[in-house]
Amino acid sequence: MKFQLAPAALVLGGLMAAGAAQAQDATAEGIAKYREMLQDGNPAELFEMKGEELWKQKRGPKNVSLEKCDLGKGPGVIEGVFVELPRFFKDTGRVQDLESRLVTCMETLQGFNGAEIAKTRFGRDEMANVTALATYVATASKGMKFNLPQSHAAERAMYETGKRLFFTRGGTHDFSCASCHGESDKRIRLQDLPNLTKNPGDGIGFAAWPAYRVSNSQMWGMQLRLNDCFRQMRWPEPKFGSDATIALSTYMGVNAKSAESIVPAIKR
Repeated sequence: MKFQLAPAALVLGGLMAAGAAQAQDATAEGIAKYREMLQDGNPAELFEMKGEELWKQKRGPKNVSLEKCDLGKGPGVIEGVFVELPRFFKDTGRVQDLESRLVTCMETLQGFNGAEIAKTRFGRDEMANVTALATYVATASKGMKFNLPQSHAAERAMYETGKRLFFTRGGTHDFSCASCHGESDKRIRLQDLPNLTKNPGDGIGFAAWPAYRVSNSQMWGMQLRLNDCFRQMRWPEPKFGSDATIALSTYMGVNAKSAESIVPAIKR
């Protein structure tokens, strides 16, 4: 025996679905307007200013500045470097992102202990300075389009490794990066989840970090963003500058090709 819904029930169901969709659209629009209002007085500018001071200040055991730091375009050049990172560096023999490369410069030029910095908690001591420096350097590429190099074999290997990691499921909840960011039009609570397997659009995914987090009044770089993603997936916490984090950044960065950087961004 077949059952059929009455026409009135079908109409009601359609109206409820349409209402839910409209409510979601209204919520997303409200969040976008809220971020737009905050952007005018984005506290990230304070971190950018601090980063500029740190870049030019003579510090560390060697008492020198970072103005000769080579981030991929030659000593001291910061314009355009952010949108081409991570990339392979011959002097270290590995692919590095902006934050890990800055630590290398702090170690080689200024005499800091890079391993000790890497072990420091985010937001504290020299790690807080790394975030400020990354904000300053990244801001110099605002409006530029991402175009990560893939000419070196190590860069291509990092991309493929990042792709595998992105879809690998694990942890107590059997989550992967793709669980949240592998499809379009997904949301968790009031937060839209960009699809990071393709170009996510200007300033939505990879192209938006470092960003100021309104919810905790902190500036986050990509290393901390990934660290927190691992935590939410119930995975073991990755080490700062690890191959895992660099590989994931390379995968997302290559996928973000042609997206414009809006760093420093502002997030919920």
